[in-house]
Amino acid sequence: MGIGLKTYHDALDFLFARTTGIWKLGLERVEAFLHSLGDPHRALHVLHVAGTNGKGSVCAMLEAVLRAKGLRVAKYTSPHLVDFRERFLIDGEPVDPERIVAFVERWTPEVERLHATFFEATTAMAFQFFAEAAVDVAIIETGLGGRLDATNVLTPLVAAVTNIGIDHVEYLGATREEIAYEKAGIFKYGVPAIIGDPDPAIRALLARHAREHGAAPVRVVYDEDGPRDVKIGADGTSFALPGLGVAAALATPLLGAHQAANAAVAAAALDALPPSFAPTGDELRRGLAHVRLPGRFQRWGKYLFDVAHNPDGAAVVATTLASIRPPRPLVAVLSVLGDKDWRAIMDVLGPVVDEYVLTIAPTAPASRTWSLPVALAHARAKGWNAEVVRDFDRALARAAEQGASVLVTGSFHTVGDAMARLEVSPTPA
Repeated sequence: MGIGLKTYHDALDFLFARTTGIWKLGLERVEAFLHSLGDPHRALHVLHVAGTNGKGSVCAMLEAVLRAKGLRVAKYTSPHLVDFRERFLIDGEPVDPERIVAFVERWTPEVERLHATFFEATTAMAFQFFAEAAVDVAIIETGLGGRLDATNVLTPLVAAVTNIGIDHVEYLGATREEIAYEKAGIFKYGVPAIIGDPDPAIRALLARHAREHGAAPVRVVYDEDGPRDVKIGADGTSFALPGLGVAAALATPLLGAHQAANAAVAAAALDALPPSFAPTGDELRRGLAHVRLPGRFQRWGKYLFDVAHNPDGAAVVATTLASIRPPRPLVAVLSVLGDKDWRAIMDVLGPVVDEYVLTIAPTAPASRTWSLPVALAHARAKGWNAEVVRDFDRALARAAEQGASVLVTGSFHTVGDAMARLEVSPTPA
């Protein structure tokens, strides 16, 4: 019997209220739920992507190139910036809200029975939507880690790990080696494995894990000459991939040297696909030229949006800022979740911004908000210009008054809330 949900937002509230809202790693609940749905994931051809940073960019590149090939492509990523439907894209379009309402009405009792988490329920929802749409291929991003992530019920056509950084230590371990073990859990027997970490020790460790899983072939991007001739301009990033036989320059509108590295991972993954899925050189070039990824060093007027929420991500932002040299003064609107290493994030960004406006993103969970007085004290101890503007709308207005350029960063909540208020669309065209 239906539960009488009338609106899309009611459906989301209903689902979230009946799931834990926390991470419970393990595959048994999602496998049981998918079995109730008829195992839709077994009907999908999948590219599976994990990594601490960069996996969203790699997924966007894979999607763009495969669509340039003329395939019907789905993409599942998380979290969303503004609208929950951003998580489920089919040919670049979000799933209709009515489908989400219908799914919640039909399946919430089973979610409750299994004590499934919100992410487990939404992952199963994605697989169901994609199977019903009969997509040619689905790009699936892990939510957390890899080995025990809900998406890891899949047997993909190819699996890629972008890089390893320190994040989610309470779930994945406190060292890069421990985290590498978890991320490498997406590698499968007989499935091509792509490794994109630039650190020689970490990529060797990932390659060893991949071979232990029986993955074949194992391709390490930086052992295949990596990206070369990287150039960053106002309109994007150009590079060559000689290790993949692409000596002529490729280009993407995504900004930053890290996007050349992400493109190398995506290109290697595409090159490892079966012939019926693998793109031509021209399709690779056209797809990369048209990729768009909201919230990853995205420019909109005087604003720069980046969802960096760990020190490695902040370091990439700092490097890219130094490369493109936006008009000064540059004011950073910063809101970081309290359980992240916000001090290290501030330490990385401090030398490249002129002022911090410290605030709290409205959608940040109350249990995870950071302490603004402590953050302000940290900034002043370092000698940086900083002020606290607790109200988020006032913080955005203050930064716009003070800065010729405004960086909005620190979390998905921070960027998503800013984009919603500034009416910037989060959905790729």
